[in-house]
Amino acid sequence: MNQHRSVRTTIAPALLTVTAILALSACGTSEADSGSGATSTVTVRIPDPGNSGVLAVGKKDGSLDKALGKVGAEVEWTGSAGPFAPAAQAMNADQLDFATGSITSGITSLAQRPGFKFFTAVDPDAAGEGILVRDGSGIDSVADLVGKKVAVNQGGTGEYLLLKALAKAGIPADKVQRVYLRPDQTAAVFNAGKVDAWAVWATYAVAEIGSGKAHFVADGAAIGSDNYSLNAVRTGFAEKHPEVVKALYTYLHTSSVEEKKDPAAYLNVFTDVGPTAVTGKAEEVQTGFIAQGGTVDPIGPEDITRFEAVAAFYAEQKVTKSKVDVAAHLLDIESLT
Repeated sequence: MNQHRSVRTTIAPALLTVTAILALSACGTSEADSGSGATSTVTVRIPDPGNSGVLAVGKKDGSLDKALGKVGAEVEWTGSAGPFAPAAQAMNADQLDFATGSITSGITSLAQRPGFKFFTAVDPDAAGEGILVRDGSGIDSVADLVGKKVAVNQGGTGEYLLLKALAKAGIPADKVQRVYLRPDQTAAVFNAGKVDAWAVWATYAVAEIGSGKAHFVADGAAIGSDNYSLNAVRTGFAEKHPEVVKALYTYLHTSSVEEKKDPAAYLNVFTDVGPTAVTGKAEEVQTGFIAQGGTVDPIGPEDITRFEAVAAFYAEQKVTKSKVDVAAHLLDIESLT
């Protein structure tokens, strides 16, 4: 993992300051934005976090509402956390104020008419994402994927990881068949042998690796992935409530540092049984990935350079029609007050 975050001293000029973002056209105003007085409570609509992670802990123990309460805000849990593309659409439609996604799915969403800004970055997951194959598949390298079927989520992390792995190995993309599937529908297809490999990230890889029947033929580090995890905020919300966005960032950053120190405390937050629980070998895999992972931090100049490299790669691979200007959709969290 990168070790650069603790020594950052400058913020890239490309990031929007709060002054600049206020000059932008609003993307709509929700009831949460339209409080008539200073004493009204601001509602932040956040996808339900499920059974793990810092937001799950924040929901269970009330610490997130306590942190946001200091700036006159509270959380409304709505829907459930999932792929970024539908979350981006919900933010665009003024149905959601905050979401988490990857830079890869973020770029394809930015290629539309985005109503959101990215305001934090977590370093690419070198250990927890990659090209997953079944044990005994005979696929021992990226080169062995030639002529095979690989499941990917279109325009998101999976497609990026596969294309990046093939490019690094000098293999033309058309030598491998991409099978576009929703990640939450892929495990059954993968385990039934209907695809030969699955380009995937930790959310779905943990259960497969934990089963003892699958492994990464190439992980994020081997692929050279620049697939950052990002947090996004609806533009209209950030314009009206920068202090809430700053408070949310502070909570996420502090909690992510604690999670990295004690990953197990952030798993099975509400239940340790059932389909949302992580148990046995999978729990060991998950805690290992978290311990090796990054923390939620401001977006710095070096991050933007890597974001732009992903955008250029997507355009080169014709995932997007042209290079998306990522820098135009970033918010300098350290300028918010």
